[in-house]
Amino acid sequence: MIHFDNVSKIYSDDSVALDKVSFTVLPKEFVSIVGASGAGKSTLLKMLLAEERPTDGAVFYSSADVCSLSKNELNDHRRKIGTVFQDFRLLPNKTAYENIAFAMEVAGKSDEEIESDVPHVLELVDLTEKAWNFPHELSGGEKQRLAIARAIINQPEVVIADEPTGNLDPINTQEIVQILKKINDLGTTVILTTHNKGVVDSLGRRVITLDMGKVVRDDKSGKYTL
Repeated sequence: MIHFDNVSKIYSDDSVALDKVSFTVLPKEFVSIVGASGAGKSTLLKMLLAEERPTDGAVFYSSADVCSLSKNELNDHRRKIGTVFQDFRLLPNKTAYENIAFAMEVAGKSDEEIESDVPHVLELVDLTEKAWNFPHELSGGEKQRLAIARAIINQPEVVIADEPTGNLDPINTQEIVQILKKINDLGTTVILTTHNKGVVDSLGRRVITLDMGKVVRDDKSGKYTL
């Protein structure tokens, strides 16, 4: 499904973000990508979204080189991927319901589809009672659950979560992890970047470890080990 083929990324100041990285993510896998700050985790995700181009190598999604896609093809590609970030990136002047509905509107969904689907995804992330609250009225954990709901509302094939628990306490962190596991159990591929050892160890799923831009470990059912 996703394949990084000998990918390197070297910036103009000769800093090496990625160094000959190769790995494959299969459909419906849950993969954690771990490593210290600056190891290259976020650069990998940007490569998958074609927000960054490799200096060498190629990134494939369903056998297509993402950097060779036309503008329309790239838009279609990005719609297959839901994204969740550490800083939530919610629309502050829209309620929880409206934040999710807006993502559907952008994707061209009908009012009937929005009215049908938004309540279901709010229930999935346990925010039904907060549907008409604005982001500033939500806790950090609730904001991140809302961000996940928005990321999955259009039924992407892949969800990438970039340090989604970085700003959360241990209880909210575990709630987010359980939701990501639930999404994966429903058939969505999940790629998680984190530096949280507890999160990775609790998952017991595949772990890819980056160090100085290189893949130094790839454990099928691993723990966070540097």
